[in-house]
Amino acid sequence: MLGYFLTLLGTALSLLVVDIIFPGVNIATFPAALIAAVIIGLVNSFIKPILSLLTLPLNLITLGLFSLVVNGICFWLASLFAPGFTVSGPLAFIFGPLILSFVSSFLMNYTLNSETPVAKQ
Repeated sequence: MLGYFLTLLGTALSLLVVDIIFPGVNIATFPAALIAAVIIGLVNSFIKPILSLLTLPLNLITLGLFSLVVNGICFWLASLFAPGFTVSGPLAFIFGPLILSFVSSFLMNYTLNSETPVAKQ
């Protein structure tokens, strides 16, 4: 349970960093970032595997580059359901999820590899 909460918190903080770095992604408040993080997790769990399966031929033809478009669609779809979270423009559509994954990976590695007792549970 604590691991899920830390992942949710890390994703919300990563969304705020994406909001600061990239002008096409806007998040109104921190609670909106938390809601967006939950919705992104749900979209990535349920809708992304279906989209990935449907776009497998395009992904094979483009040697995996079409997966950036699938990630962008999932990111944009999450913004439709999360109040206070908007994605505008084709660059935000592609680079928003990339920045989110880099920042989130950095935060998760930092919290999981730190020597604090909370991270070891």
